[in-house]
Amino acid sequence: MSTLTEKRSAELGALAIPSKRPRNEYEVATYENQKSVVAHGPPRTSSLLAPIMLLTGHEGEIYSSKFHPEGNMIASTGFERLIYLWNVYGECDNFHVIKGGHKGAVLDLQFNTDGSNIITASTDKTVGLFDSETGERIKRMKGHNGIVNTCTTARRGDPLVASGSDDCTVKIWDTRRKGAIKSIQLTYQITAVSFNDTSESVITGGIDNVIKVWDIRSEKSYIELQGHADTVTGLTVSKDGSFVLSNSMDCTMRKWDIRPFAPQQRCTNLYMGHKHNFEKNLLRCSWSPDDSKIAAGSSDRDVCVWNATNQQLIYKLPGHDGSVNDVQFHPFQPIVMSCSSDKQIYLGEIQ
Repeated sequence: MSTLTEKRSAELGALAIPSKRPRNEYEVATYENQKSVVAHGPPRTSSLLAPIMLLTGHEGEIYSSKFHPEGNMIASTGFERLIYLWNVYGECDNFHVIKGGHKGAVLDLQFNTDGSNIITASTDKTVGLFDSETGERIKRMKGHNGIVNTCTTARRGDPLVASGSDDCTVKIWDTRRKGAIKSIQLTYQITAVSFNDTSESVITGGIDNVIKVWDIRSEKSYIELQGHADTVTGLTVSKDGSFVLSNSMDCTMRKWDIRPFAPQQRCTNLYMGHKHNFEKNLLRCSWSPDDSKIAAGSSDRDVCVWNATNQQLIYKLPGHDGSVNDVQFHPFQPIVMSCSSDKQIYLGEIQ
């Protein structure tokens, strides 16, 4: 089901036309008025059916949602243990639900580089691998002894997956093999993980507030990034591979230079404006396709988008009725997607 929200459309400067045709005189007048507003409003910037689309159907909190690399499909998951697949264009229909993959809530979800697989991290202590076309579970990766909070995939090279858990380990998996090929032992629980651009290193964040970059072969940390004052909830590497963006429960995001010969002061930018609250949700973060913008959700129900260079908060978009847990940019079009504890997903055009 898809619908529209006038409050949020007004934030972007346009009202969306309802998908249902009017049935009486009042609805005809409303419909014609809204058509007029859209016609004279800001020009459309995407191929969405309307400037704002609302995707409903989840019956539990949504913790993660991602665009397929080709941009035509969305996968979302959360408390229900199910994976929902949605069309991006048209009515944004939910065309498939993957069931039976996990026995606990799914906390994180990723597509691999070519979009053929979906990788999931769950409270049932496993990492799941699914075929994104058929919905079939290909593999259940077992080895963690605690809740798996986060997962990520390699950008190039071997089909590698990294996962971080409450058992204080980061495990590296080759999806062609049985069992983890590497296990890095840390002191504290891991809540965020990301590969670097070459997939030779893995970046970790956890409840000790410190971000570490590990050489996978030697299993040793060679960069430590300190500055956050609370748990790191999200990590993502820029498209050019030079920077990592971190989100923290201290209500800040930081941009770090992870190039080998970077200056000693690796924190280059500090972003503020979003909130974390008592719910302690693992709020993720993301880069736009050209690295010019960054985005994150907020416990105060807003979607926040910043200019990555000057740290300016460009958008603070309302509409959700619960904590916004994941925000992602469309791979090609000026569209931002957000998912929330209110069981809803928004797609919205930005300028």
